[in-house]
Amino acid sequence: MNPEEAARANFYALLARLFYAPPDAALLQAIARADAIDAQEGGIAPAWRELARAAAGADPDAVREEYETAFVGTGKAPVTLYACAYCIRYTNEAPLAELRADLAALGLGRRGGTSEPEDHIAALCETMRHLIAEQKAELADQQRFFSRWIQPAAGPLCDAIAESEITHFYEPVARFAKSFFELELAAFEML
Repeated sequence: MNPEEAARANFYALLARLFYAPPDAALLQAIARADAIDAQEGGIAPAWRELARAAAGADPDAVREEYETAFVGTGKAPVTLYACAYCIRYTNEAPLAELRADLAALGLGRRGGTSEPEDHIAALCETMRHLIAEQKAELADQQRFFSRWIQPAAGPLCDAIAESEITHFYEPVARFAKSFFELELAAFEML
């Protein structure tokens, strides 16, 4: 795998991990110490630096509490991490059924014992990582999945996180995610 594809897969893996659960101290330290992104990668470099600074100053317990308050909550979470909440156009749509069919066509499915629906942003990012790093899927297949399941929800989801009054660490996470997803969209549009 070339370095660009490895970097893409790694960014998807990091986002999947950050959206799946709050980072522990080791992950926060790893992000804080990670190499800076080259300036040639445009808008993603400042967002990465902001995320690294946030990770360097983050208290793992406070980040865990923030994650649970913002994304889990009691009852309805203030910010949902489920993509379908941001991209359902019609009340009669069955996006989870479509997503499950798309995943099955790619030879993928939900792991046994998992209760999260497949449209959780962490699962979608993990799917992209898998398509890039494991399946080494054609860019057209990656683009198709990204365009259908991540791109419509990415902006509204990241904006909801960044604009929430209860997100502090996750605000730069959302800005980095949005920058990365915008870079992906631009790259796919050049195909």
